[in-house]
Amino acid sequence: MKITFYNSLTNQLEEFKTIHPNEVSMYVCGPTVYNYPHIGNMRPVVVFDTLRRFLTYVGYKVTYVSNFTDVDDKIIKQALKEGKSEKELTEFYINEFLKVTKLIGSDRPTITPKVTEYIQKIIDYVAKLVELGAAYVVDGDVYFRVSKIKDYGALSGINVEDLLVGARIEENTKKESPLDFALWKTTNEGIKWQSPWGEGRPGWHTECCVMIDTIFPDHLIDIHGGGYDLKFPHHENEIAQSEAMNHNKIAHYWMHNAFINFGNEKMSKSLGNVVYAKDMLEKYGGPVTRLVILNAHYRQPVNFTDETVNAAIQEINKMQMAYKQMALQLQVNNIDLENGKPLYIDNFLNALADDLNTANALAELYNLIKESNQTIRSREIDFEKLNNQFKTLTDMFYVLGLNIEYVKLTADDRALYSDYLAAKSEKNFAKSDEIRQILISKGIM
Repeated sequence: MKITFYNSLTNQLEEFKTIHPNEVSMYVCGPTVYNYPHIGNMRPVVVFDTLRRFLTYVGYKVTYVSNFTDVDDKIIKQALKEGKSEKELTEFYINEFLKVTKLIGSDRPTITPKVTEYIQKIIDYVAKLVELGAAYVVDGDVYFRVSKIKDYGALSGINVEDLLVGARIEENTKKESPLDFALWKTTNEGIKWQSPWGEGRPGWHTECCVMIDTIFPDHLIDIHGGGYDLKFPHHENEIAQSEAMNHNKIAHYWMHNAFINFGNEKMSKSLGNVVYAKDMLEKYGGPVTRLVILNAHYRQPVNFTDETVNAAIQEINKMQMAYKQMALQLQVNNIDLENGKPLYIDNFLNALADDLNTANALAELYNLIKESNQTIRSREIDFEKLNNQFKTLTDMFYVLGLNIEYVKLTADDRALYSDYLAAKSEKNFAKSDEIRQILISKGIM
């Protein structure tokens, strides 16, 4: 199967070729854990979990790493506000993040490193950059020398000259250039560590570089992902450090997801339209929330509106109804659900192989549901075909991370369904309706 992804570094679709045969190394920037995750934080969680599932399904062994930033100015401020230590605060919000990750149907990444577990390695990394002349020390702070990187701005497309004259560059007389960024910051407040330059804590951009360097022995990975807002300065600065240290751009493929909007407005705290993921999931459930995200291509914005949510609710209901009916018909006719084959999945996989086009993949899933409904309504059901359709749908749900379930029938369930059919055949509608309600309450119908 030919797989192509849009590479943010080259701004073009490229055929996916891995560093090592049949293995994928993938790193996605995780959250800074100082508050409950908002629904926007779930976009990369869903996108890259789906990517991992797809690559695994087609035969790759995927090592998927996503970190927790558990040291940051915002964390220190929030810990003081809540009267907790930074560790107490971050452990609480890490657990909250993992809860909503599970609720939205995403598996935990292979490795979930924390920045605080890598402090000594970060110090060693920064010291090496200083030794190479790519960084310099001023009053206990360490800055990266951007002038050492000839193609700085290659990922974001930002022009260095424009940055130099731009008002958004923070003035700092300590720096050789306003473009230079902090690798280590001296501090007297909050959590800090001893270093060759004094007590302090690491700069954000270095943390991911060190985790990738430590976890992946090649110091180079196949895929680096994250939200579009991380392209500059975070990912640009990661690349700069990696070029100085390892003479590479960290990853062969850079993939960035777009934002989540509410009512066509970008979600932000300043607009007051931040919605916590836990509240959205409690209200609508994981499959509906995930489907709204999957309905849009990952490089396009997701719009959470009444219309998109209601449409997702209707589609999930259709999926659940079809899946239950398929499972019911197969089980009452003594068909082993494990014997089906995914004979109708090729177009679905081809859609995902085309730059993870989840919208087109969902269209294939909807087509299969229509076809399976026709199979069930046939005068004589082709159970082998239905079983293969059931297996295909099961695999589609897995790849997309949609937790759609069916009930495994007990002997009592089978007897109850038999009574339902008998009452219906005898036109005893009162009894058949009564039994039908029981079957619905048990999730069988």
